[in-house]
Amino acid sequence: MPELSSDSFYRSLIKAISYTAGIIILLWFLYNAAGIVLLLLFAIILALVINTPVVALERRGLKRGWACAIVLGCILLVLVGLAWIIIPKVGEQITALINNLPAYAASVSKNVSGWFENYPEINREIQEQGNNISQWLPSVPKAIMRIGNYSLSIVTLLLLTILFLSMVVYAVTNPRPLLELYFSFFPKRRDQATEALHNASIMLNGWIRSNLIGGAIRGACIIAFLNLMGVPGAWVWGAVAFFSELIPRLGFYIMSIPPILVALAISPMTALWVTIFMLALDEVMGDFILPKLRSNTMKIHPVSTLFVLLAMAAVFGFMGALLATPVTAIIKAYYEAFYLNRLPPDEQLDERIDTILYKNKGGPSRPPRRGRERPS
Repeated sequence: MPELSSDSFYRSLIKAISYTAGIIILLWFLYNAAGIVLLLLFAIILALVINTPVVALERRGLKRGWACAIVLGCILLVLVGLAWIIIPKVGEQITALINNLPAYAASVSKNVSGWFENYPEINREIQEQGNNISQWLPSVPKAIMRIGNYSLSIVTLLLLTILFLSMVVYAVTNPRPLLELYFSFFPKRRDQATEALHNASIMLNGWIRSNLIGGAIRGACIIAFLNLMGVPGAWVWGAVAFFSELIPRLGFYIMSIPPILVALAISPMTALWVTIFMLALDEVMGDFILPKLRSNTMKIHPVSTLFVLLAMAAVFGFMGALLATPVTAIIKAYYEAFYLNRLPPDEQLDERIDTILYKNKGGPSRPPRRGRERPS
């Protein structure tokens, strides 16, 4: 008996050590391959989004291969058309902006120093800083080239792009093996796994659709207004606004600060009008247009999105910030399917919340609700 007990102990110890070593190796691999894991996650998100029009064509009688070819071909044609229309304009204006950066910096310094005419010491320091900026800015192209030399080479970037597109295409054209692998992780809770992935797919479609529509509206408005005000690089700032729509909350600062600084190089009044326009556009988009676009599919509280945004950006940088909203949607879908929906309904939930909010157990007067939603 002692020998059997000793053998059992050593087997358990070896098993525990093996599991621990496996977890450590997996974490080490994920840490070193974080960028590739994010690319895989992004590919899966795009595959879930593209799957919706593919399924719509399948229901009309097309085979999946032809449906995938039609959808992917349409996406390619749209991207090529947009590139043919936008890239030449953006390229010309980026070149002009880089060449004129010293003049813009000197003009900004001159305009700002005019605000402090009665403060000679502050004025002198601003002028010195403007001169330093003017001397530094011409070296921006060289700095960009140096950074590029230490980053991914063009060949490596091209290979990663090809691999990424291949993952998306294979995931869309032949998803069944991936779904079989997915369900193998949930042998006893496959109904919840089905519900979670289905709801995540719906929210991701709503996310990409609302971002495309909202980004196009925002970009078009910015291009038109900046051209009207005579601010250089209108197409560049419109393109930045289109993509900044993918980054919640922080995207406003990314798209508004550069054109405001360029407008300040023209005149303080131009910068003031550009600032007012950016704030007004953000309010209209944030309070009226985007909530309507996202209300049917993405009922996510802003605190949840901001928390995931900060966490993803801190760990994975820009790529993490870009994927913050879809990751939040995925987390919400799985949280609801595996945990929240299993809880018994609480008929007194509203009263409990009112007690916390208003510190009144007697039930405070509150505005009427359209209906209670589950927290996210």
